Amino acid sequence: MNINSKRTVILTAASFVIRNQGVERLTLEAVAREAGVSKGGLLHHFPNKNALIQGLVEDLTCGFVTDVQDRAAVSVTEQGKWSRAYTESVACDIKDVNGISTALTAALFSKPELLGKLQEQYTLWQKDIENDGIDPVRSTIIRLAADGLWFSEMFSLGNLDAELREKVIQELLEMTN
Repeated sequence: MNINSKRTVILTAASFVIRNQGVERLTLEAVAREAGVSKGGLLHHFPNKNALIQGLVEDLTCGFVTDVQDRAAVSVTEQGKWSRAYTESVACDIKDVNGISTALTAALFSKPELLGKLQEQYTLWQKDIENDGIDPVRSTIIRLAADGLWFSEMFSLGNLDAELREKVIQELLEMTN
């Protein structure tokens, strides 16, 4: 197994621990056990818990940012493409058990300053969304509604059943036209 795939296994294990046991149970020992590596092997990639959380946040944030940008780049309709791309990426993350949600949770509860790059990216996305070819108020409402749905799922605050959630997402996507 190469070094990058071992790192990925460790980060996936960290996501699993956060998602299934809670961020308060995120320890190097728990992640090493879940990843099937020795604690020394984990420490080779991440010298401490802060480095592990930072790696998780950077890796998953980068993946989410790339996903939004890729979706916008292949949009067949220019109008509303950023609002659509963002909403689709959020919808995908809600369904993805190893998505950015676990990184956000880890950062929020242990090292909020790690969210700086994501906050900068949100500023850029908001500008793209406001200049999306649709009314900037409408496009901002779409982003905020997508965020609300996402955070409600992330923190188990009034989760919707799958059918209703899908209808809400489809309605948001319709609003981008």
